[in-house]
Amino acid sequence: MKSIMERKSTKKSPSKITENTCAIAKTTANQKIRAYVNKARAHVIFQKGLGKGDAISAAVEHASALDVKYIVFVDADFTYPAEYLPEMIRILEDNPDLGMVCGNRFNGHIHFGAMPNMFYVGNRLLAFIHNLLNGVHLSDPLTGLRVVRSEIVRGWRPKSKGFDIEVELNHRVENIGFRIMEMPIHYRRRLGKKKLRFGHGLTILMRIIKECLQSPNQP
Repeated sequence: MKSIMERKSTKKSPSKITENTCAIAKTTANQKIRAYVNKARAHVIFQKGLGKGDAISAAVEHASALDVKYIVFVDADFTYPAEYLPEMIRILEDNPDLGMVCGNRFNGHIHFGAMPNMFYVGNRLLAFIHNLLNGVHLSDPLTGLRVVRSEIVRGWRPKSKGFDIEVELNHRVENIGFRIMEMPIHYRRRLGKKKLRFGHGLTILMRIIKECLQSPNQP
């Protein structure tokens, strides 16, 4: 299950993220998951297809109809602590030239066992290629915790269907003319089985190349 939380902005730094919360779940989500999000009073949207990119597409389509200023994307696997969200939103409030704030796992603290060596090396290699080819300079371009201005993704129709969605979103934000900022976060060990495979890395690499070849006027 992937989740997205949206919140109307206020002048004060928010202490809670409680308004207009929705969860994006697979159509095969079990009864426990459905009961949990219902108990949390969240809007539940079931994606029609499969994959992370498809889930985010469903979230963006839903959020486009809401009166919200910011949209939060977070992987719902326990790895990304939600405690950073109020500060990430405050940073966007104070910096109108920023389009997105991302959680940086590599300048923060990676808990023991959260990222095996193979995944660490793969992430660093893809980050290097991402920065080299796309000109979007991020230490952690594939992070699963980010807050973006809703105007940036409103009307967006992602081409990515899987884990390459972050690359496409990074490119869109900077192509529109906004900056991206990273902040250090803790990265915890995942609850459940890891879904990433070698093939996903190749898909991400292909997306980096495609975004590099895309015209700058085509966000």
